[in-house]
Amino acid sequence: MAATTPLTPSTGNIPTTSPADAASSANQAVPKTRVVAVVGIVAVVLIGLNLRAGITSAAALFHELQQVLGYGALVASILPSIPLLCFAVAGMGTSWLTRRVGGEKAIAIALALLAGGLLVRGVPVTGALLGGTVLAMSGLAVCNVAMPSFIREHYSERTSMMTGLYTFTMSGGATFAAAVSVPLSQQLGSPSMGLAAWGLLGVAALLGFLPMVLHTHRNSTKSERPRVSMWPLLRTRLGILITAIFTFQAFLAYAVMSWFAYILTSQGLSASESGLQFGVMQLVSVAAGMILLAFGSRPGMLRPALYLASSSTLLAIAAMVWLPTSLAVVPAVLFGFGLGIFPLVLVIISRSGRSTAETTALSTVAQSLGYLIAAVGPFGMGLLHSATGGWVLPLSLLSIVAVALMVTCHMLTSKRTATKTGPRTV
Repeated sequence: MAATTPLTPSTGNIPTTSPADAASSANQAVPKTRVVAVVGIVAVVLIGLNLRAGITSAAALFHELQQVLGYGALVASILPSIPLLCFAVAGMGTSWLTRRVGGEKAIAIALALLAGGLLVRGVPVTGALLGGTVLAMSGLAVCNVAMPSFIREHYSERTSMMTGLYTFTMSGGATFAAAVSVPLSQQLGSPSMGLAAWGLLGVAALLGFLPMVLHTHRNSTKSERPRVSMWPLLRTRLGILITAIFTFQAFLAYAVMSWFAYILTSQGLSASESGLQFGVMQLVSVAAGMILLAFGSRPGMLRPALYLASSSTLLAIAAMVWLPTSLAVVPAVLFGFGLGIFPLVLVIISRSGRSTAETTALSTVAQSLGYLIAAVGPFGMGLLHSATGGWVLPLSLLSIVAVALMVTCHMLTSKRTATKTGPRTV
């Protein structure tokens, strides 16, 4: 089993696997041929492109969808919370699913759900929009939890590089979807068809991942997969802090991604202009993720990298409250830089735990509980806006979460926090 080095403020590093254990793990898990290795990389890219496109494409069209389908304020508040609720509920079943069928087959099943759900959203009725979103986001939930373990198992010597590639394409897909969703829906004649078009990208990811599933199936040996209970991890300092940092960053990210374009539109920008600023935010997040990942990988620089990302989000909220809409690009850039914290959190999860099974358990508990609590963000912002008629109070409360994220970043990178949780294999 791979051992991990402690995460301390004196080193401040993203935890890395020891060379001996990494070599041993790599010999067992990394694809054996160059062709399969390349196929695996292509699959990671295709999956990454899908994991936020289905969310940001809808966020850019929320205003138009409400006008066309005619649903009220309650549905408008529930809709952006569905992804987080699905991530929480379906994510909890990922450990069970991967034990039953294996990580690769679980990801393939998830991609099939994702593609099917996105296509269902093309039916122009509110029920299909809600049902398709639940189906698609349930598929995303399994991918969210399983991908850190997939990367650790198949690319243990290149975890940071593959996580960077994965999050880069994830942010790239989100940026592209946010930027083109409005004009795409206009070309196709309805916002519902604009959403359904992204199902084709899900089909491409499934087809691209199938060779990896077949390779693993042919070369796997019959053995009982270890089971690690996720709940005892919440009694450890590491488990609590990783769950907390994931919760706070998800709360902020999805509250912002769900309502940023809507806020700008309600303040007077056109749908196209709001979508453009939303795209700017996503585009900045792509570069920010890579910069922060490279910066945080340097000795002693993980804590400063986390500080930069969390403080940028706090400044963005202040800019959103105080600056005029004509300067919307300022909070867009700051929010985008703040979203760059996500790959840092994923690498910390991927390199934590004593085994792949424990990494999966840690990823499951952090993401399931994190997304469940984070669902309050977009839902609460929608209700507060409906109650107050403005965005000052929702954004002010969001700033409290940004401060909590900064505190958690400080605690996670302290000397007391080790990246090993101890064996809890059943």
